[in-house]
Amino acid sequence: MEATVKEAAPIEASPRDLKRGLPPGPRMPRALQTAIWSRQAQWMLEQSRARFGDMFTIRIAHEGTWVMVTDPAAVKQVFTGDPKVFHAGEGNEILRHFLGDNSVLVLDEKAHMSQRRLLLPPFHGERMQGYERKMTEIAAREIAAWPTGSPYKLRPRMQAITLEIILETVFGVHEGERLEELRAALRSFLDLTTDPRLILPVVLAGPSRIKSFPPFRRRIEGVDALIYREVAERREAEDLAERDDILSMLVAARHEDGSPMSDAEIRDELLTLLVAGHETTATALSWAVERLVRHPEKLERLRSEVLAGEDAYLTATIQETLRLRPVIVIVIRRLTEPVEIGGYELPAGSNVTPCIHLIHRDPSIYPDPHSFVPERFLDNPPGTYTWIPFGGGVRRCLGAAFAQFEMAVVLRELVKRHQIQPARPESERPFRRAITETPRHDAEVVLSP
Repeated sequence: MEATVKEAAPIEASPRDLKRGLPPGPRMPRALQTAIWSRQAQWMLEQSRARFGDMFTIRIAHEGTWVMVTDPAAVKQVFTGDPKVFHAGEGNEILRHFLGDNSVLVLDEKAHMSQRRLLLPPFHGERMQGYERKMTEIAAREIAAWPTGSPYKLRPRMQAITLEIILETVFGVHEGERLEELRAALRSFLDLTTDPRLILPVVLAGPSRIKSFPPFRRRIEGVDALIYREVAERREAEDLAERDDILSMLVAARHEDGSPMSDAEIRDELLTLLVAGHETTATALSWAVERLVRHPEKLERLRSEVLAGEDAYLTATIQETLRLRPVIVIVIRRLTEPVEIGGYELPAGSNVTPCIHLIHRDPSIYPDPHSFVPERFLDNPPGTYTWIPFGGGVRRCLGAAFAQFEMAVVLRELVKRHQIQPARPESERPFRRAITETPRHDAEVVLSP
């Protein structure tokens, strides 16, 4: 099945046709829109597009206004626009209180590019290939311990795999009491970003007041103490140059003026890599299995090609999973000055929001868009502005290739070792967990050798 792709032609409007202000959108109070968004984001997006078209505005508490764009031409305009005008860091402001002021996700312009340059080397293709053996060992060890013959929720176990991979490849901690302490502290910290009960105070009080929330403060202080201990130990390591973990590379990295990264910079980027690479990859893996078990012929094709040492269908399966079940449904850019997009002159301060969920389900781009069809990517590679699970432009996720590589390793080990059947006949609906869309029953399956 082939996927036709819209040409991303420039969006232009004559002065006579140009509308000033924001596109139409739901008229409900901001508080009600926020409540619906926090539980049924996908439904809200689909209903809004059906009523208002390819551009519409929604209003979320503490987030200002979001102008959703769903046309590939508009997406291209946003992703290729001047980074001085399209601020992704400002759009991610809520993350600052979790990740710190130095996180590459919350910085803009020169500060962002400086941090991004320091983070690029660990994700170089050749360096990433070096992590394959360790990833395979972790996945094989974990999967071998999974029970067979009874219903089993995969998402928590996928989280365990992705956390172990982060502990070893990012933090470079492999065994002993230090590993146990760091694992426990990082799991506790991750609950802050994924547990709806802990996210609720952020929604109600606003992100600027989250640091006064005692559970937040205690968990942040606990994880900070352990990370700073690891950074101090690594600075004294005599074999720093021989180590291949990302923490060691950040300790050895230098700014353009030759100065090293500060402890605070390293801490913030380590937490950024943790948050960006743990829940998202685990959830994407869970969705891949959830979709495969409901299409046994595709699961069998994947298994046979993996056993034959072929990766094309595995890659296509990952790409189709990320299209049909993107973990995050939007990308945000905050405008620093007025911009014309799609016939509207949008004011400074508004957020332009390419909508991953709606773009990935556009039937003019993807025929039969609601079906799980890995074959659509075998001969048609994903489009730059029509397949955007990792965002795009100069702000595209640094770990995009790492995440897909990790997914391939884990799925390869799983289908080689187990037959997999669904624990229930019906498909699992998306369940909104903080900002991610997870399988409603955590990808519950029955495994057999």
